[in-house]
Amino acid sequence: MNAPDGDAPEVSALAINVVIPPQLRWRDFRRGEEFELQTLTVRLLPDLSVAVKAYGRPVAGGRGAYVSFAMPDRPQLRALVDAAANRAADLWRGNTGLG
Repeated sequence: MNAPDGDAPEVSALAINVVIPPQLRWRDFRRGEEFELQTLTVRLLPDLSVAVKAYGRPVAGGRGAYVSFAMPDRPQLRALVDAAANRAADLWRGNTGLG
């Protein structure tokens, strides 16, 4: 994400964290443990494509490991990522800088 202007800082990545609404959450298994996926980390890559990983908590309780899962290719989740990216852009545009 290099800017054409040589004086502009180089931004290596942009990321947002998105809460998955309860009706869109799913469960998956890792290392013999069942997780409910509750958040998405969405990264804008240098080529302007987007990468998404899902994170959650063990269904049995406890902290569990910080393990990423692939996001299923579902239209509702794709729409959530798109809406979250647009919301993040709006928030960045309105930022008031460092306090």
